[in-house]
Amino acid sequence: MAEQAALARPYAEAVFLMAEEKGQVDQWSDTLGFLAQVTSDELLKKISDNPKVSKDALEAAMIDICQGQMDGEGLNLVKLLIKNNRLQLAGEIAGQYEVKKAEKGGQLEVAVTSAFPVSDKDKKELEKSLSSSFGKQVKISVEEDSSLIGGMIIRAGDKVIDGSLSGQIQQLAKQLK
Repeated sequence: MAEQAALARPYAEAVFLMAEEKGQVDQWSDTLGFLAQVTSDELLKKISDNPKVSKDALEAAMIDICQGQMDGEGLNLVKLLIKNNRLQLAGEIAGQYEVKKAEKGGQLEVAVTSAFPVSDKDKKELEKSLSSSFGKQVKISVEEDSSLIGGMIIRAGDKVIDGSLSGQIQQLAKQLK
């Protein structure tokens, strides 16, 4: 996952800079959302992962699928992703683009993974605390994962705060080695 994020970042940044320059931030948001939806299809994943399918054939299929939904620049992005064997990153690129869009608007998307359910009161307190820490309006999405044993993991852009019990156990195991 971290590797995909690192590979997708330059694409997301380049698209965002171009979209911002041309005043097409919302249009590109729709374009990337559509591309992410298309590339998440299981049949398309099998086709794009099949070494017997040439890049030209994949490009032709993707252009047929995306025709009418994307402008020329969007189709050029599809071609570039196929050329660089990065089509599978479309969902990650779209996600990072949305984060950049929210950050530009003074908002920061924060993903919280908690070992236990988070009450609305705790969520509001966490939003308030993180807003003051980051100096931005924070919007939190909460996911539950009992494998954390206790505590939570907070992801805000590139920053990860691991306050989980399982993370602390892993750190201790590394120190003991």
